[in-house]
Order: sequence, then structure tokens, then C-alpha cells
Amino acid sequence: MDTAPPALPEQRIIDQFVGVAHGDFATLRQLLDQYPAIVNSPARWGETAIQAATQVGRLDMVHHLLAAGAPRDICTAALLGEDDTVEAMLQGDPTLIHATGAHGIPLLYFPVITGNQALAESLLTQGAPINAGVGSSTPLHGAVLFGPPALVTWLLAHGADPTLGDNDGKTPLQVAEANGNTAAAALLR
Repeated sequence: MDTAPPALPEQRIIDQFVGVAHGDFATLRQLLDQYPAIVNSPARWGETAIQAATQVGRLDMVHHLLAAGAPRDICTAALLGEDDTVEAMLQGDPTLIHATGAHGIPLLYFPVITGNQALAESLLTQGAPINAGVGSSTPLHGAVLFGPPALVTWLLAHGADPTLGDNDGKTPLQVAEANGNTAAAALLR
């Protein structure tokens, strides 16, 4: 007996699924259980759930989505601290040093938000641009949102520009202040 592949839900459900992948794990699980084929479906704005969860550093959601069949790209591997996987991907395709995740977020952002300074240093040495992501989120924006203060200091010492704007035109200092990250704000002043 031939069975048809599971049908995708309508686009508004896919959009909701990708939207909740930015932080609502309970709803993500519920939608994925209800619509398993949704796992790799892009929202209207082009982002997938794995990209959304990776962007905000939700390791729990990333692992869940990977187990459900989402692809592991270089940005996700960098977020997860899979340094050997990242290095192997770069050996296979050195242009991946300029890879971006959702919304044009640069590769260097992802190890920064999890505090993986060793991988960040390796990527920088291999040519990852420290100020990529202008108009989206630079690695310095990621550091003030999610990373430890030591990464803010490290990025600044390596030439990160604290005057660059994100998708709202906000500088890292403005983002730090808006999110109550007084330690990062003090470093940026």
C-alpha cells in the first residue's frame, strides 16, 4: 500500500512555527508533533526554524530540530561548539568563512553568543570579517545580547566597530542598555 508523504500545513502555520523557534519551545514541539513535515519549511521571510533557533542561541531547540531532520549548516555547527565539524566544512569550502545564517547574520556571531572564544579566534584567523552583519547583527551585537562580557572585550580588542547599527540601526551600546546588560554597556563606553 502506497502512502503519501505528510502534507505541509498552510503558510500561516509554517510562519508561526518559525516564529516560535525564536523562543517558545513548547509550541515548537506541539507544531512539530502535529506537522512533522514542517521541520525544514521556510517562513514567508525565508527563515527556517533551525535558523531561528540558531540565531537566538536556543541549544535545546536546535538539538530537537536536528533530531527531527533539520540540516546542520556551518552556523549551527559553530553555535553548537562543533569546532571539528566547522573546520572540516571550511577545509571542504573555504568560502564558508563568509557564510551567514538567517537575516545575514555572519558566521563569527555564532561562536561568540555561546562564549566559544577558541572557535571565534580560529574563524577570525581564517578571515571571518569581524564587522560583518551591519544592518543585521554583528558579532559585537551578538556578544552584548547573549555572550559573556569577555567576548565583548575580545571583539573590541580585535577591531570590532562599536558604532555599527543592527537591523533597527542600534549600536551595540544601545542594544546592551536596552537589554539591561550593564557589564557590556560599561565595556562599550
